[in-house]
Parts: sequence; structure tokens; C-alpha cells
Amino acid sequence: MFQAGIAACHPQRVVPPHLPAVERPIVLAIGKAAAGMAAAAEAHYPEPAGIAVVPHGTGAALGSIALVHAGHPLPDEASVAAAERLLALASADRFVLALLSGGASALACLPGPGLTLAGKRALTDALLRSGAPIGEINCVRRHLSRIKGGRLRADLTLAIADTAGARPEDIGSGPTVADPTTVEQARAILDRYRLAAPLRESAKRAEGEFRIVAGPADALAAAAAAAERLGYRPVVLGEVAGEAREIGRAHARLAMAAAPGTALISGGELTVAVTGSGRGGPNLEYALAASGHTGIAGLAADTDGLDGTSGAAGAFFGADADGAAAALAANDSAAWFATRDALFVTGPTGTNVSDLRIILRS
Repeated sequence: MFQAGIAACHPQRVVPPHLPAVERPIVLAIGKAAAGMAAAAEAHYPEPAGIAVVPHGTGAALGSIALVHAGHPLPDEASVAAAERLLALASADRFVLALLSGGASALACLPGPGLTLAGKRALTDALLRSGAPIGEINCVRRHLSRIKGGRLRADLTLAIADTAGARPEDIGSGPTVADPTTVEQARAILDRYRLAAPLRESAKRAEGEFRIVAGPADALAAAAAAAERLGYRPVVLGEVAGEAREIGRAHARLAMAAAPGTALISGGELTVAVTGSGRGGPNLEYALAASGHTGIAGLAADTDGLDGTSGAAGAFFGADADGAAAALAANDSAAWFATRDALFVTGPTGTNVSDLRIILRS
């Protein structure tokens, strides 16, 4: 079911039907799916120019499009260099095709006036550890940057969405689209988490067309169709938000109350308020909190292949919950699942459409 969701949103499947009939475009691909999206463009156009910015250690070799590595989930000096290169390429007098996917916020980072890269990293880390929803984090990012929030020119943007509701301004913090949020809203978010940073207003107008070619809803639909083929009755909960451990417990209760043969399927990006010093991620915390019930078995994983700091995409879970409370208190779900050989390790999947969680009722 999980693999069906991945296949439905893979760049090789979803990008080619949307590529425009233009000659020699400049391709600006950014995100965890950037290499695959750029490869689709190379297969379509004769030697397009441009770059594909991907996390360190990922991405297959490309042809005429240069593969560039940068930091994720925290930006680094390579992220700054990549952002400057993207802006320079976008200024050319040619058709600019942006290929955008989740992860672009960190991979292309150009701090605004009064903010250093170290300051941007510290603020990003604090927001990630606070449990703030990704929409709030992206709102702040758009008001701290010289490339996000509509400052990167593109004639057409094709995006694989990884955020709830697939709002264009939230995908990679919206580098090529007008930003509907204000600096006052960003300041209110920082105040809520007792943080401060030099904010600036984002762009309220942006050139070009924006088109979403795949997103979380597509992965959910494909997983549900696979469940039916396998003889289960799918119940799709949609894109869910909230604290991972609380949602995990709630979904386990729903599954226990469901009829045998039910497949409970959900997506969306959960959050974790980190207080411990262990390794893990939202999906592993969800899985750990959902453990301990006879009659259900599940998988919770990130569709990009990496959940938080766990080194895995997610984890399988079932009736075992021995020591789960202590692991949750330490935010050390990765070690708990590793000792049970229950980590779900995929490596980079080539796409990124948020999380996918499946619970089967036997």
C-alpha cells in the first residue's frame, strides 16, 4: 500500500504530462524530488540548462542539468550558494521552468538583511523542535529570505506538494509565488514561541503559472486502491495534523473499534515537541504511541524516505509496547524500534508527498 502511494507520485509519472512545448528552457529544480523531476525534463528536452538542488548524499547523476548538493533539514553554506545560483539563472532572458518539491526551504537559503546563516539555522532548529506546524514555520521563512516568498522568477512552476492542502506558498516556502501572509502574521508566530528575528515583507506579486502535479491526496488514493486490491476495506482519514503521539493513540483506538479487514489510512505532517535527547521523528513517535494493541498492525513512514533524525523512513508497529513510555519520554523512538528490527528503511524514494500511515485491523 505504501509503495503504491509512492509510485503514484513519482516524478517520472507525474512530471512529463505537464512539461510545456518550449525550446531550451532553463530548469531550476529544488527539493527532495528535484533529481527525478530534472531527469524527466532532460528526457523531454534536448540538453536543457539549469541546476537541481538536492540534499547531501542523494540524487542520481544528471546530464546537462547540474546536480548541486545542499543542507537539509538545516541550511548550510552550500544552500546559500545554491540560492545565489538559482537567482542568477532565473535572471536570464529565457523560459524558466521551476521544478519544486518539499525540502526546498532549507536547500535554497538566502537570509534577509540583518540575519546570518548561523542565525537562520538556530531559528529554524528552534521552530522545528518547538512542535510548530510546518505552515507556521514556512510563513516565518518567507519573511526572512531573499529568495522565498515570491522572489525567484519562473515562467512555469511544476510542484510536487508535501504540505497540507497543497497551498503553493507552503511548498518550499513559495519561492516562485505571491505570498498571501504578512510580516505581522510572521511576527505573531515568533512571539508565540518566544523567538525573535529581523523580518521583512514578502512579495505579493509573482510572474508565471504555478501547477501542482502530485500531492498527499494522490498518495492516499493510491494506497486506498491498493488496500482494496488486497481485500481490505479502506477508510481514508485524509491529511491529519497534530502532535504525533496523540494522533497515534487516537488512530489506534479507531482501528481497534473498526471491523476486521479495515485499513485505516492517513496522511499529513504531524509534529513533535522535542524535550528529550534521543533520535526519532513524527512517524516513529506516532508508531510508538499506537503500539500495544492486539489485533492491529501498522506502518507509519515519510514518503521521502527519511523521518526526522531516525535514519529510517518510519516503522512497523503492533502489539509490543514494552518500554514504549520511557522511549517516548526521551524522544528516542528510533532506538526502540531498532532493537525490534522494526525500522522501515527505504533510502530516498525520489518523491516527497508528506507522510503515509496505514493501520490494518485483523
